[in-house]
Parts: sequence; C-alpha cells; structure tokens
Amino acid sequence: MPTQSGATLAAIRDHHDRLTRTMDDHVLTLRTAFDRLLSPVGRQSTLVDFCVREVLPHAEAEERTLYAAADELPETRLLAGAMRAEHATLRGLVEELRSARTGSELVAAACGLNALFQAHVVKENEFLLPALAEAGVDLAALLSGMHDLLGEGEGAGDPGQRDADGHACACGGHDAPSASEPVLEEEVEGELDVRRLAHGQRHERIFATFAALPRGTAFVLVNDHDPMPLRYQFAERHAGEFTWDYVESGPRVWRVRIGRP
Repeated sequence: MPTQSGATLAAIRDHHDRLTRTMDDHVLTLRTAFDRLLSPVGRQSTLVDFCVREVLPHAEAEERTLYAAADELPETRLLAGAMRAEHATLRGLVEELRSARTGSELVAAACGLNALFQAHVVKENEFLLPALAEAGVDLAALLSGMHDLLGEGEGAGDPGQRDADGHACACGGHDAPSASEPVLEEEVEGELDVRRLAHGQRHERIFATFAALPRGTAFVLVNDHDPMPLRYQFAERHAGEFTWDYVESGPRVWRVRIGRP
C-alpha cells in the first residue's frame, strides 16, 4: 500500500513531467518558427512567461523545502548544492532568453535552457527525491500546501478541491483521495486510421479525437507518412498537455500513440 510520502513523491514527479513537456513544446514551436523564417518573438514571450510563472517559482519552492531538507543529510548535502547552482544557471538563461534580440540568440538561449532543465529534473527524480525518501524524510508533511511543487489541478488531487486563491488543489490536503487509491494509468482506447481520409480532413479529425480524450487515456494515430508537422501543431496548441510516442516508424505505415496525461 503506498505511503503518503510515496503519493507525494509521485505527485512531484507528475508535476515535473508536465513542466518538462511544456518547456519542450514551447522550445519546439520557437525553433520551428525560426526554421520557417517566421518571427519567433511571440514564442519568446510565451516561453519567458511560462518560466516566470511556473519554472522559477517551482525552483524557489524546491530550495525552501526539498533542498533545505537535503542540507541536513550528509549523503545529499553536496547534491543539493549542485542543484542550487543549476537553478542559478536556469535563472541566468531565462534572462538571456528575455534579452535576446536576434533569432539565433533566441534559439541558443531556449535550447540551452531546455537541455539544462530536462537534465536537472532527471537528477531530482532519480537521485535527490529517492535519497530523501530513503532517509525517512516525510515528504507529505514537508510539502503540505506547496502548490508550486505539487502542481495545481493535476492528477495528484481532486480537481473539485480549491485552495484559498481558487486554484485546483493537488497538495494532498483537504479531502483529497487517500494515498492508497490507485492512480489511473494511461490506456489506449483504440486506433484512428486516417490514411483513407483526404489530407485536408486529417488534422481536423485528429484534433477532434484528442479533444474527446479523457485524462489518462490515449489513441494510436495510423498514418501513411511521418506526422511530425502535426507534432508541431500539437506543441503550439496544447503545450504540455499531450504525450507523443512512436509505435511504428515506416516505411509504409506510421503509428503514433497520442495521449492526454
């Protein structure tokens, strides 16, 4: 039976997954605009806003809680120091992104930011968080009410619960489901084969199918070519709100599992 700290650990990782997906999607749309000789300025402001509203507050919350707890343990003290240094680098890259004036400067800052953030989150998920849990740190108590760490309105809590500011609460408090309740795993609902549809109808049908997906489910898109341009459209319209996994990659048939986490 999962412990409350185990459920909190899963909630942090789920929130990390959403942050990394969203960052990756924003950077992808910025790079695509640059490659197509379009102005990436709008994408620049979107990515900066995402970092200022979500990524940097998340980093600050980690330093006040997780890293402070890690400072008290000999086995995690050095790791916490290294993670703080990476946070400082992330903040610097966000400022570089904000002040970039040319397309090449934008792409360089965005790609550097994304690469560091993705690697940073892996270290937290695979090293820091397990070490704190194994050392007996009560993550549930440590992070009680910490929405910047656990996310708002995500799968860790009841979306019907709201905090004092009216946000959906996933902190594990209030009347949230018990930690022993199973977490819904993503399931494939079926295949959407668009090969016989006219090309002008395919994307509309695909996005309609995605819009009808309940959270935690997916469908498999079947196509006669690599649907990478569709991936760009998903990143633009639904940043951080979808998953994209190749099941089969040609040469005649492509199958992509598209999910709503």
